[in-house]
Amino acid sequence: MADLGSGAGYFTLKLSGVVGARGQVWAVDIRKLSLSFLWIRAALRSPHNVRVAVGDEEDPHLPEGAVDAVLIANTYHELRDPQGMLAHVWRSLRPGGRLVIVDRAKDIDPGHQIPLPTVEAEVRANGFEIVSQQDTFIDRPGEDSWWLLVARKP
Repeated sequence: MADLGSGAGYFTLKLSGVVGARGQVWAVDIRKLSLSFLWIRAALRSPHNVRVAVGDEEDPHLPEGAVDAVLIANTYHELRDPQGMLAHVWRSLRPGGRLVIVDRAKDIDPGHQIPLPTVEAEVRANGFEIVSQQDTFIDRPGEDSWWLLVARKP
C-alpha cells in the first residue's frame, strides 16, 4: 500500500494497522519535515511496516509492481503533472491494484480544488478502470465538499 502525499502520516498510520505485520505502507511526500514527523510518530508507535520515502514533484520513487493500492488524499489538486504521476502510480501497482483518490470539489481557495470529471478523465487516459465514484464523499454544510474515486489497474 502507498500513501502518496502522506504528509505527517494521518492515513499512513491508520493503514499500517489495516495491512498488518505481513504488509507494508509506503509513505511518500516531497516535504522532508513532514516525513520526519511521520518517522518519529511511527517509531513511537512501533509499526515496523511503515516505509518512508521522499518523492519529488515528478516521481514518487515507488518500486515497480510493489504495491496493491495507492491512496492519494487531499493531494491530487497539488500535482503539477498529474498524467506523469499517474503513469508512475500505474507502474508501482500490481495487476488488479487499486487507486483511491479523495479530493476537494469546492473550497474557498480555487487552487485547492479539482473537479471529479477532470480527474476521472485523467485516470482513464492512463489505462485505469473506474470501479466506483462518489460526487459527494464528504459534505460539511458551509465548508468544502469532497469527492471519491476508486480505480483499478487491469
